[in-house]
Amino acid sequence: MPVFDDPAFDNHEQVVFCEDADSGLRAIIAIHNTSRGPALGGARMWSYADSAAALTDVLRLSRGMTYKSALAGLPFGGGKAVILGDPNRDKSPALFRSLGRYVASLGGRYTIAEDVGIDVADIEQVATETQHVAGVAAGGSGDPSPATAYGVFVGIRAAVKHRLGADRISGDKLTGVSVAIQGAGHVGYELARHLAGAGADVQIADVDPDRVRRAQDELGATPVSVERFLEADVDVLAPCALGGLLNDDTIPKIRAPIVAGAANNQLAEARHGQMLRARGILYAPDYLINAGGIINISYEGPGYDRSRAFSHVALIHDTLLSIFQRADAAGIPTSKAADQLAEERFTHPNPNPAKAA
Repeated sequence: MPVFDDPAFDNHEQVVFCEDADSGLRAIIAIHNTSRGPALGGARMWSYADSAAALTDVLRLSRGMTYKSALAGLPFGGGKAVILGDPNRDKSPALFRSLGRYVASLGGRYTIAEDVGIDVADIEQVATETQHVAGVAAGGSGDPSPATAYGVFVGIRAAVKHRLGADRISGDKLTGVSVAIQGAGHVGYELARHLAGAGADVQIADVDPDRVRRAQDELGATPVSVERFLEADVDVLAPCALGGLLNDDTIPKIRAPIVAGAANNQLAEARHGQMLRARGILYAPDYLINAGGIINISYEGPGYDRSRAFSHVALIHDTLLSIFQRADAAGIPTSKAADQLAEERFTHPNPNPAKAA
């Protein structure tokens, strides 16, 4: 496996290949940077085309977690795990317990949580083999999806204010603002609920028609086909599925003036941030706007206080505004402005970073 030659390799500190024939586990754990503290990041289960695709994904995702924690002001580094397999068919308690033993072998350098294809029950199986878990129901903060969705919601408010004007927002209301969401899973549906509650016009695209019907019936959302999502005539596109959506082929199709969603690694390549800027599209850097989950997890413990955690998540709004202003002042893409600030923070870390996004 050509780890060092992979384009996504970015001076990662450690990459661990995990295999257990008895349980069927095939997974990769990547630790990107621990200068601010031990790595924290979710596990993703996906039917990858091959192991090379899984490696590229885990390298990109773990790097994103370093940047995410830095911008959120958290004392963590970046790590991630990917499991090769179909989450609808290949899960078993033995598989997750095996993964837990691999996490335990890292001696606290990496704390695991849930991500795409993984739920709290899966992580609780991991927790039977290691204490280095987050987001479990017992003794933890539980499912991080509501916090992630809330962070994207306040981030959309910031983007609308910056790009479309403060007059489009009235308090917490987004009446008259239209948002198309790609992906109606845990995060996408919760985001749609926030937006609908704020008076926004919500459109939903998902490969699962049952999810679309649920959002339509319960929230009054309007269905939009997955194929037409990018061309939706809305104020905001909110990608909440897998990454790589923004590329040479898709960016020219976008009609919305704002892209702000929960998906990780939305830019297929770094240069696509400039491509968005050249088209006048305001991009909310994904690892900043979707940081609500990890912020919530950072408050776990016996004294977990959901209101304090969500108050921290709400600071994503102000951090995004500062990134937008920084990008405007320097004439650079918002993605580059976010990278610069994050790199300043993890290259010269504060040994006692304050919890401020």
